[in-house]
Parts: sequence; structure tokens; C-alpha cells
Amino acid sequence: MDLYIVRHAAAYERDPARWPDDSGRPLTPEGEAGFTEAARGLAELVPRVDALLSSPYARAWRTAEILAAECSWPTPEPLAVLEPTLPPEKIVPALADYEGERAVAVVGHRPGLHELASYLLSGEAGAVRLSIKKGGVLRISFDDALRPGAGALHWLLTPQVLHSLAVR
Repeated sequence: MDLYIVRHAAAYERDPARWPDDSGRPLTPEGEAGFTEAARGLAELVPRVDALLSSPYARAWRTAEILAAECSWPTPEPLAVLEPTLPPEKIVPALADYEGERAVAVVGHRPGLHELASYLLSGEAGAVRLSIKKGGVLRISFDDALRPGAGALHWLLTPQVLHSLAVR
């Protein structure tokens, strides 16, 4: 399986007056436009996934909707364990339902996605230091079952690199 880990695009800064519940904080117009272009570039690298899973938070969900529209990927499915503060030990069992698929994409937040990537690569949530930029994507593959420490990192791309891949 190939697992594509996507960090949500640029969102508004936290503002409890505007979004008392941070789960409703949306992407900025610039974040949406920039990620739309990045998604076009990602479609050149990854023309198909079998499942698109997303945190139900507004900023991640909108990022997943853009992926579905621009990459012709499946309609996003909500996966609550992709919320920002949940540990990778809760995410991996939820992904077990998709082990028969060739390619799965997940959309979420920092620090959860960074910890998930480290956990899948090393078996420990904090062992591998990497930074997924907002709107960035990394690809981890598994020869057998998706399990901690069994992943191989193929690439980690910034939105700028994805923009450069977009066919105009």
C-alpha cells in the first residue's frame, strides 16, 4: 500500500471570537487557491487513490474536497482519529480497514500527521523529525501490512514543488 499523508492547506489563525470551536476554522481564500494549484500538481504524480480519508475539521475537510475535485479522487470520508491531537496509536488501527487498497490518502493536522509519519517509519511517534508544510504531502509505502516501523519514505513535497508539477 502507498499512504499519502496530506497536511491541510493554509487556514485562518486561531480566533476564538470568530471560531469558538476551532474545528470550524476554515482555509483562507489564499490557502484554497494555492492548494488548488498544488492539488493539480499532485494529480500528475498520483492520478488515483482508492480512498480519501479526512479529519472532519473544516480546514482539513475543505482540503480533502479540493483533492477530490482537482485530482478526481474519491469523495472524502470522515475519520475522526485524524483530528489534531490524537496519537498515531489510534490512527493506525482505523487505517486497517483499508489495507487491501493500493493507495490511500489521509488529510489532517500537525502534530498528528507528523507523529503518524514518524510512527509508521520508525515505530515511535517522536523518533523521526520531519516537517510537512501546510498543503504539503508525503508518500510512505508498505510491502506488507501497514504497521508501525514498516513504512518506507518515498518523498516529502512542499506546496511549491507541487505547484511546479501542475500542468497549466
